[in-house]
Amino acid sequence: MPSRSLTLTAAVIAGLALPGCKIVRTADVQAGQDQAAAAFDPDRMVADLWDAKLVPYFEGKAKPFAEVIAAVRGNPDEAGRQYGYREQPNAPWTYMAMVKGRIVSADTGTRAATVGVDTDGDGKADVTVQIGPVIRGTVLRDALDFVTFNSFTDQTAFARFGKAFNTYVDRQSLSKLPREGLVGRSLTVTGAFPPPKPGEAPLLTPALISLDPAS
Repeated sequence: MPSRSLTLTAAVIAGLALPGCKIVRTADVQAGQDQAAAAFDPDRMVADLWDAKLVPYFEGKAKPFAEVIAAVRGNPDEAGRQYGYREQPNAPWTYMAMVKGRIVSADTGTRAATVGVDTDGDGKADVTVQIGPVIRGTVLRDALDFVTFNSFTDQTAFARFGKAFNTYVDRQSLSKLPREGLVGRSLTVTGAFPPPKPGEAPLLTPALISLDPAS
């Protein structure tokens, strides 16, 4: 009488032999994954959607900074529903705003350079604007309601896509800004920022930026 183990083995083999079943080798699966990874080009993806989708999106949704930050300070969730976006209910909001003001401070001695911008004329920085080349965070990606994590194969691909936005805006705009003589000049920026820490100015990443000519 056949043993129980032999019977089970025969049943498994028979099941694998059923019409419509296909055995895929692990090596073939890995080869397909490697091919997909090689074809993934986040820089090209960002370049393709920047002018076509990102710029109109920010221009349509971003509101004056004073209006947005007042709402954020008052009720972050309500402000997010009106001026921001988050993909998941438990994720932090990303807010969008238009900033116009005068540069009152500049930290350009680091690759993660920033400028402090006074938007209300009191001489103090109300918002810190990243001018790169190193840009912290992925708020440009996180602000977009037409980009979802589920469109990517894994967290690594999604992270690379987020960093590609920073690379693109630095190459197209931020790298062309001067690093000297910035204080006192007027700046116009449309961008996004995460929830600011209590008592600190928001850290805004530009999507669009222009510096008025030096007087």
